[in-house]
Amino acid sequence: MSSSIANSANAEISAPKRAAGSSFYTAMRILPRAQRDAMFEIYSFCRRVDDIADSDMPRRDRLAGLSQWRSDLDALYAGRAPAALRGLAGAVREFSLRKEDFFDVIAGMEMDATEDIRAPDWNKLDLYCDRVASAVGRLSVRVFGLDEDNGKQLAHHLGRALQLTNILRDIDEDAAIGRLYLPRETLDRAAISSFEPIFVVESPEIAKACEPVVERARRHFVEADKIMARCQRRRVRAPRVMGEVYRAMLEGMVARGWAPPRRRVRINRLRLIGLVLRHALI
Repeated sequence: MSSSIANSANAEISAPKRAAGSSFYTAMRILPRAQRDAMFEIYSFCRRVDDIADSDMPRRDRLAGLSQWRSDLDALYAGRAPAALRGLAGAVREFSLRKEDFFDVIAGMEMDATEDIRAPDWNKLDLYCDRVASAVGRLSVRVFGLDEDNGKQLAHHLGRALQLTNILRDIDEDAAIGRLYLPRETLDRAAISSFEPIFVVESPEIAKACEPVVERARRHFVEADKIMARCQRRRVRAPRVMGEVYRAMLEGMVARGWAPPRRRVRINRLRLIGLVLRHALI
């Protein structure tokens, strides 16, 4: 393991290239240059720590890699940013990004690196969503220029809505690597007797376990919409696009149904471009 994660070969990939091809990349393209560059740096950080958590390295090495990221961030905030993190350091300075939010993201990745999460209770799942998604939102809303109160609330609700949608989208891929994020309360409600990921995703009762997650995601989308409605439109263009994309994905999964085998729901690229153009022209 390198003494600095930022000096690894993987660090040579530029922040925009890491985001290229994703719905995130398309949504962020409507931002002014400084904000766009900062968001690409945040996205790159998230991808890199996620790659460590999801790697096939021994767990102790994954945890060591994430710990090294904390050291690199400590150095960055002390004014000694590793060369490969100078772009992120610029975003930190320009938008007053908080170290504790980056550390929260790392803590979420450590939850995956420490053990394969299987059927957490709602409280643990909510903590996970806060760390891996809403913490990213707390960084993002500072770049978007939202005020403190609305920014925190939007990060809370939209982050959770997006992450719960991701969990539903990725249930088969997660099960294949031994993970299951559906909460145990919903499995109990569906009378699914095992927490083994493959058993659960192949269960004929899985729809009953997914429905409460869908409803919770919908409630978070509604709350996020209320917050964005009272903010300056130009400050919430990008989160509006992300919210609409993910809500369409969620409803597409509901329309498809949950019975295996499940076709992966994707958002048509023309529809995505249409959303971006509509919000870019507001």
